[in-house]
Amino acid sequence: MSSLISASASLPPPSISRLEAKRELVRLLAEKQRRQAETRLQRYRPYARQRAFHAAGAEHRERLFMAGNQLGKTYSGAAEAAIHLTGAYPDWWQGRRFDRPVRFWAGSETNEVTRDAAQRLLIGEPKDEAQWGTGLIPKAALLDWKRRQSVPDALDGVRVRHVSGGTSILGFKSYDMGRTKWQGETLDCVWFDEEPPAEIYFEGLTRTNATNGMVYLTFTPLKGMSDVVHQFIGECGLA
Repeated sequence: MSSLISASASLPPPSISRLEAKRELVRLLAEKQRRQAETRLQRYRPYARQRAFHAAGAEHRERLFMAGNQLGKTYSGAAEAAIHLTGAYPDWWQGRRFDRPVRFWAGSETNEVTRDAAQRLLIGEPKDEAQWGTGLIPKAALLDWKRRQSVPDALDGVRVRHVSGGTSILGFKSYDMGRTKWQGETLDCVWFDEEPPAEIYFEGLTRTNATNGMVYLTFTPLKGMSDVVHQFIGECGLA
């Protein structure tokens, strides 16, 4: 009995050149970095004080994360905003939960400060639109945005896909707009990054009354025992 084996069957597969292999490796690494950048929220792991701050939202409508510089205050504020906007609550989450899309404002001292802190952390590098979607709001959830007039690279607001299938709304504000610009809207949550004037704070709090929503603040106390700081210190019995 004889057999016939095709000559082509015994040939090894064509080899990939070193240059091609290197190019493929670079492509794969770039793809890995892209995916990581666009899903940053999934890797947020708060340290103990940040976690306690988030958890306090389950019981308190008003919260303050007051600490020194570069201790993760603003980052934790942005992470909480992204969590509520998307509805993607992680397993470790013990804070308040919304089971629907939310209306949310985030603000700081000026439009430029809001852009360079809250907007940058939530959306991505303001000066490079190609990076929008690399902040704490995942790119897949970032539906669209509206630019703010007269402030380069600043956004007025964004629409965010919620896990329920609906759409959350995020607006960016600033304290120097004045109190009247903080009126009129009904909101679920307001995030003050940097200490606001008392009239702005209470106006923001009023925006959440109808929804029994909440406000939270993240700042270093550079203004001493201001009315806003005293509001929290007094409530805690530390004044």
